[in-house]
Amino acid sequence: MKKFVDVILPLPLPKSFTYSLPEEYAEEVKVGCRVVVPFGRKKYYTAIVCNVHYYAPTEYEVKDISTLLDASPILLPMQFKFWEWLANYYLCAQGDVYKAALPSGLKLESETIVECNPDFEAVVPLSEREQRVLDLLSAESEQCVTKLEKDSGFKNILTIIKSLLDKEAIFVKEELRRTYKPKTEARVRLVGTADERRLHILFDLLGRAPKQLALLMKYVECSGVLGGGTPKEVSKKELLQRADVSTAVLNGLIEKQIFEVYYHEIGRLDREVKLVTELSRLNEFQQRAHDSVVESFKEKNVCLLHGVTSSGKTEIYIHLIEETLRQGKQVLYLLPEIALTTQITERLQRVFGSRLGIYHSKFPDAERVEIWQKQLGEEGYDIILGVRSSIFLPYRNLGLIIVDEEHENTYKQQDPAPRYHARNAAIVLAAMYGAKTLLGTATPSIETWSNATSGKYGLVSLNERYKEIQLPEIIPVDIKELHRKKRMVGQFSPLLIQYIKEALDQKQQVILFQNRRGFAPMVECRTCGWVPKCKNCDVSLTYHKGINQLTCHYCGYTYQLPRSCPACEGTDIVNRGFGTEKIEDDIKVLFPQAAVARMDLDTTRTRSAYEKIIADFEEGKTDILIGTQMVSKGLDFDHVSIVGILNADTMLNYPDFRSYERAFQLMAQVSGRAGRKNKRGRVVLQTKSIDHPIIRQVIANDYQEMVGGQLAERQMFHYPPYYRLVYVYLKNRNERLLEQMAFAMAEKLRAVFGSRVLGPDKPPVARVQTLFIKKIVVKIEQNASMSRARELLLGIQREMLEDERFKSLIVYYDMDPM
Repeated sequence: MKKFVDVILPLPLPKSFTYSLPEEYAEEVKVGCRVVVPFGRKKYYTAIVCNVHYYAPTEYEVKDISTLLDASPILLPMQFKFWEWLANYYLCAQGDVYKAALPSGLKLESETIVECNPDFEAVVPLSEREQRVLDLLSAESEQCVTKLEKDSGFKNILTIIKSLLDKEAIFVKEELRRTYKPKTEARVRLVGTADERRLHILFDLLGRAPKQLALLMKYVECSGVLGGGTPKEVSKKELLQRADVSTAVLNGLIEKQIFEVYYHEIGRLDREVKLVTELSRLNEFQQRAHDSVVESFKEKNVCLLHGVTSSGKTEIYIHLIEETLRQGKQVLYLLPEIALTTQITERLQRVFGSRLGIYHSKFPDAERVEIWQKQLGEEGYDIILGVRSSIFLPYRNLGLIIVDEEHENTYKQQDPAPRYHARNAAIVLAAMYGAKTLLGTATPSIETWSNATSGKYGLVSLNERYKEIQLPEIIPVDIKELHRKKRMVGQFSPLLIQYIKEALDQKQQVILFQNRRGFAPMVECRTCGWVPKCKNCDVSLTYHKGINQLTCHYCGYTYQLPRSCPACEGTDIVNRGFGTEKIEDDIKVLFPQAAVARMDLDTTRTRSAYEKIIADFEEGKTDILIGTQMVSKGLDFDHVSIVGILNADTMLNYPDFRSYERAFQLMAQVSGRAGRKNKRGRVVLQTKSIDHPIIRQVIANDYQEMVGGQLAERQMFHYPPYYRLVYVYLKNRNERLLEQMAFAMAEKLRAVFGSRVLGPDKPPVARVQTLFIKKIVVKIEQNASMSRARELLLGIQREMLEDERFKSLIVYYDMDPM
């Protein structure tokens, strides 16, 4: 009887598709394996089998799968369940989840761009087909799979691409070129046979070369070549160390054709077992908080640990991880920012050694594939430390998820779909495994705080800083008044300059926070007011001095800075506003002796860049660190005595119901970087709104007052946590047509949801990458059935797309937007 498989394709399609199984794969294919399938007229994709059955579909002609890629599944049953929940809740397709979840190396498709690896050396002979593909790539190093298929004449080339990827002869373009180097180890072996008679001849031959003879004898000892069994592999580095000779001695033996060197691939994952130290003891406050969390977990699955900055939350996490591992379970430790993983990795490795795995997007793809495959086996990591994408990894036996800095908006995926929130998804994932979730932060999000105070989550507070360090002294400075009196030096108040000078004299460090990268957010002609705008998006271009270019932060469009204004030909073109790059320039002029570094998206494009900036600052090689919100996130530095918040108002004046909450969180978190181990720090908070209540709340560190006011406001205006929000986005290249569609859709939504619908409206940036955007807001009561609401939303979307006029409409949803 013929077998069929249902597969998930890496495409935003609402359902799975059925293919027939050729006889040769009928017994081997399992749910969770990858198969290559033809889709459309000439495209091939790597799809994932989600069902095996005997029912042929009647609505379309069934094609055969082309190839089976895996002998065993690469997805566990629990992952399918999780994917299904994500697709349903966040109103997207399972294909979207598949694209987000798997590393690039596991999801080849016709559009994949492949590139030749110039450092590749074949260890085993390549097949004729593999060699043909490599020859094509050496003629033109970057090509898409479809073109290679056409030029080579091979039908379904994905299997050849996969085997070349496994051999590391090529790499997938999505990964950073810089990071891709096959990790190999040079090893040494004897040329020819290695029997006792031949070795004696060689010993006699080397009688007059004592160092070469010593090296050969050391090789015999290390490899056990005379022991009768298969000789052990001997690494070149280890052999030279143990024989205590130079490389020249080995080269002499290679020239005499006694030894040869070959390269053996070793995994990229860090196999060194780090020195494991004892757990440090918790102080009485930490111990009390730890015990309360354990108690809370007996009754509730989620607990919020609300601890002030620098109270030692990480130590509590480490103790909880250790207890979970003792029960034979795995732990997922989520962080909002890659920068944080570099600091916490060392602390965790000191305690847990090689039981810890790290997973994030700055890793080369091959490394992420290796971690994925390791997690599928019995030998998977016990602890995974990573950013939001780590929730997609396979877990065999998850016992605890820690979401550190749970309030951070970087846990929310913005584009593309699934637009999931890693904190909320982690809570659901933990529930599926029967595991516990611990949320930790000094400034909880209002939704989490509401869940904790209403009894849905457990709540544990830790109000004492580690070693009883005082919270920093926060000094507000009215820069509006200083600007009026012309007393500001660039972006710096005289008080801030004085404190920076004192800190540098005392060999202390300084952090300056400005939540905007680039040199100037805007360039303007003084004569006629012309401002350069992006040709694809409705935004002004940001000036980046380092590359002397104007750049769009939405689509990446760049534009050379003109010498004269294209509108009036005037030459008086000035910068407006300031970003981190401008501050770096100004600080270097004011303090030429100080070592200055900048941490923002422009300086941290690679994994090693993060590590270097943080390591230099920790070791005291940098005196002043300038950064965007990256510097606010839980980094621990011992010698920071001054933190400058250069302009608190940019955070407050954003058109969003969360701007007040965010401003408080950011200011409190940045302030927490000051005065850690030895003395009380100072924070200079520069603002033009000195009388704003939030300034007083930040100074007093009065989180409760801020939350109280916000909750009352949100209840009145129907915002989270009392209502759920769904943003419905509509996009089209034709502005007038979009206008029509948006009004038609809003009317249909109002017919069903009534006054819960707001809009359509233009978002703050109303055109991105040449597509015009409209936004409709739907507010749904917390106790309403979300599955029913989703059904209604998708039904209305289908109705819209059935209308001939609206065929070109793009609709997507942002559930629980940030």
